[in-house]
Formats: sequence, C-alpha cells, structure tokens
Amino acid sequence: MYINNVHIVYYLVAAILGLIVGELINWANKRLPEYKKVISREIISEYKMNFKPNYILMLLTAIIYVSLIYVYGVQDTIIANLDLIKFMILTPMLLSAFVIDYRLQIIPNRLNLTIFEVGIIFAFLYGLSNVAITINMLLGMVAGGGIFLLITLLGGLFYGKEAMGFGDVKLMGALGLFFGLSNIIIITLVSFLIGAILSIILLLTKIKKSDEYIPFGPFIVIATFLSMYIPFEEIKNVLMTIFTLGMYQG
Repeated sequence: MYINNVHIVYYLVAAILGLIVGELINWANKRLPEYKKVISREIISEYKMNFKPNYILMLLTAIIYVSLIYVYGVQDTIIANLDLIKFMILTPMLLSAFVIDYRLQIIPNRLNLTIFEVGIIFAFLYGLSNVAITINMLLGMVAGGGIFLLITLLGGLFYGKEAMGFGDVKLMGALGLFFGLSNIIIITLVSFLIGAILSIILLLTKIKKSDEYIPFGPFIVIATFLSMYIPFEEIKNVLMTIFTLGMYQG
C-alpha cells in the first residue's frame, strides 16, 4: 500500500522512530539546562530513577516525522533525500529549543552548537553536488545571525536592555545553514509576525503581564516548522499581501 507514492512501511518506521526520538527529546530537555551530557554511561540507571515519559512530545515527534515523509517522499539516493534527512535531524533540536526556552527563557549553548555543527555537515554534503547551495547556506547563517544580532544591539542602545537574547541570535545563525539566505529571511519575518500576534493574545488573556518577559525562541521554532512544510513562494506571497495591506499581486 502506497500513500503519496511512499510505501506505508516507511510511515510506520517514521512513526516508531518519532516515538523513540520524542522520548530522547524529553530526556535532553532535562539534561541540557543542567549542563549535563544527554548520553552518558549512567543514562539507564538515571533514566529509571528520575524520569517519566512525555507522551505528548513523543506523539508530536511521531506526527512530524510521518508528515515529513509525506511531504518530501523517499527518493532513491542519499543526496536526493538530504532535505528529508536534515529536517528529521533538525526536528528534535527545534522541539528541545522550544520547550527549554518556553520553560526557562534560555536556549543552551550546547544545543545551538549542535544545530550549527549538523548544519555545517549538511552544507558540505550539498556542496558535493552543487557548491552554489553551500554558499547560499553560509549566507543564510550570516544573515540569520546578523539580523538578530543587529536587533539585539539596537535594543540595548535605544532601550538599555536586550531586545533579543543571544541564544536567539545563535539559533538563527545555525538555522541559516539549514535554510539558506532567502528562507532564513522568510523565517525571520514569519517569526516576528507570529510573535506579535501571540504576544498580543497572551497579554489580552492575561497569561503574560506587560512587564513579563516573553521568550522569542518558540516563535522562531514555529516559523521554522512552517518553512519546512510550506513552499517559499507561498509564504512570500502571504507576507507580501499582509505587509502591503492586500495591495501586492503575486
């Protein structure tokens, strides 16, 4: 049986893998903020003593993995599957960044560094078939980190405090390696749009107070997932329509 030209066995494998990875994400979310290794010799004993499964996170990861298989399909070669592979590897790190930043208002350096290291590897792999893709990914890193660094510096200059955490700056720079120049700019715009909408909702519903810090990392993560599933041109057209008040004709 095939779904979208992909055999159902691939979906089953992706779902099982997602459940396992979801549990690993939950474990990482407890270890990373404490500056502890996610994988250690004592992992089995510590896991049995101090850990409870997060079934929501496990199910969410499984759903994301299955949907990635549906959207990107399964191709005949590793190079042809690079988009699928990199997003399946990126997914647990994004979910971890979302949860940790939402709970603790930090994005651990180890997590950002891992995203960066994986991004460099994929930039090299893409370069084996097309150097232009690698150059675009490197430009994405510079643009992603640069835009948020500029916002952070301007916030400190005009308001006397950080408008953006440096964890967000590092995260955007690392994500630029996965998405390239054009897409990282789209992710930036979408994250600010989502951030504005959700922040207003949080303030109106009094979930957050006006003087309370609202972490920006979750907005970046949501925008990044949208970029995984929605083609660049479609997101661009929607943004242009919003920012031009409907005057843009794509």
